Amino acid sequence: MTPEAPGAAELRRILRQTRTIAVVGLSAEWHRPSFFAAKYMQQHGYRILPVNPRYAGGSILGEPCVARLEDIDGPIDLVDVFRRTEDVGPIADSAIALTARCLWQQIGVINVDAAARARAAGLDVVMNRCVKIEHARLFGGLHWAGVNTGVISARRAA
Repeated sequence: MTPEAPGAAELRRILRQTRTIAVVGLSAEWHRPSFFAAKYMQQHGYRILPVNPRYAGGSILGEPCVARLEDIDGPIDLVDVFRRTEDVGPIADSAIALTARCLWQQIGVINVDAAARARAAGLDVVMNRCVKIEHARLFGGLHWAGVNTGVISARRAA
């Protein structure tokens, strides 16, 4: 059993208040979902902070990559988790210690215990959702071809 998922208004508020996203598990490989989602968010004005020990010391999407959340210098608004469910606990604890505003667990990632700890510490929590998909859905970036046309319709263009 998972806690109630935030509604559209709550997700909009979270995304509007967010400027900096630490992406835990961000891959440097262009075809990986983490890279695709992070690049989309970066193109929409968010600062992406890559967190992945495999690439620490290098850069991803033009930003320096660090091994752990604790290695980030500066504020973090949202911690986007592209890791296995069982890995979320320590990440949530780090997000709490660093006073992030939101712990976001990607599609397929549902750690209820970590979410409860984060909520108790005052963080917003989203589970089993993709930040890119939710941003596109709520701010007009979805289209059958994945492109924002500015027109909301279920019909394909003629």
